[in-house]
Amino acid sequence: MRIGFHSPMPPVRTGVADYSAALADALRAGGHEVRVGGEGDVELQHIGNNALHRGIYERALTRPGAVILHDAVLQHFYLGFGDEARYVEEFVHNYGEWHRGTARALWQNRARSGADPQYFAFPMLRRVAEAARMVIVHNAGAAAMVREHAPGACVAELPHLFTPPPALPTVHDALALRNAWGLPANAMLFGVFGYLRESKRLHTVLAAARRIGAWLLVAGEFVSDDYARAMEPMLQFTPRVLRVAEHLSETAFWTHAQAVDACINLRYPTAGETSGVAIRLMGLGKPVFITGGPEASAFPQDTCVRIDPGTAEEEMLALSMQTLMNQPAAARLMGSQAANYIRQANAPAQVAARLAELLSQL
Repeated sequence: MRIGFHSPMPPVRTGVADYSAALADALRAGGHEVRVGGEGDVELQHIGNNALHRGIYERALTRPGAVILHDAVLQHFYLGFGDEARYVEEFVHNYGEWHRGTARALWQNRARSGADPQYFAFPMLRRVAEAARMVIVHNAGAAAMVREHAPGACVAELPHLFTPPPALPTVHDALALRNAWGLPANAMLFGVFGYLRESKRLHTVLAAARRIGAWLLVAGEFVSDDYARAMEPMLQFTPRVLRVAEHLSETAFWTHAQAVDACINLRYPTAGETSGVAIRLMGLGKPVFITGGPEASAFPQDTCVRIDPGTAEEEMLALSMQTLMNQPAAARLMGSQAANYIRQANAPAQVAARLAELLSQL
């Protein structure tokens, strides 16, 4: 099968680009011809919630095919168009004329869109979901959002791909990094990875770590200077915080991931996404703390730690972190169970075969 494949690709520094490159390789390994940026027997268009996907989105409307929806909330994608009139009309198209005032208010207050749950309550999926011949998502939460906006859409779930590095970092590499940080030999190190935005709950994570005296690695770039300035005092004055502010190369990412004992990857408000960071760390054999909800419903209970969003989020996270600190053997067991699950359910060959099966229907 010849697949017209449309997505940001490396060296673009996004999770979707990394995912798409790995998926294209897996499809080729399965005997399919992948035409990046070209035409094929079927179009496969990757849609996310930032401006990098604008041209792909417009192509999805004019040359309908299968859309892989990496974010099931496109609210911020439309806000990024920079045109109030177009944003308002798109909002009205999704939710009706009686919501025109709501749209204008959301536009005027868009500086709050990164953390205000009201923006995540309006995913604005109708146009792309109705145009696509098939909408492919990574979890049940995203599937429900699509069906709510386009009841007649053909929706399919596809596990998020897990591709380990060609050569895993050695224990020696990880220990050398921990020694360079000055970690005590028996310290449990928690890690936060990826682009730092309000929805990743960094304030909650830092507060929980400070409450129990945990070691915490914060590795990644802030998505905005304003958010970086807001978080800087808390980062600076929370004890035992290790900060890696630059973007990590693939090799550096895996080395840092190997050096931590557990990963914290909360998402609230959620955009219906399945986190590539969470999949990677689980596949590596690390316990991962995730926000509970339909987006995480496919993971078996013994493969991750679910944290409820809401007023008790910080306390629940702190208690769960303390439990792992007190029971390192249980932490290692959870990591092992996570790796076993991810390496089977999210294996490249299996995901590519399922995707090819879906595309063949078109």
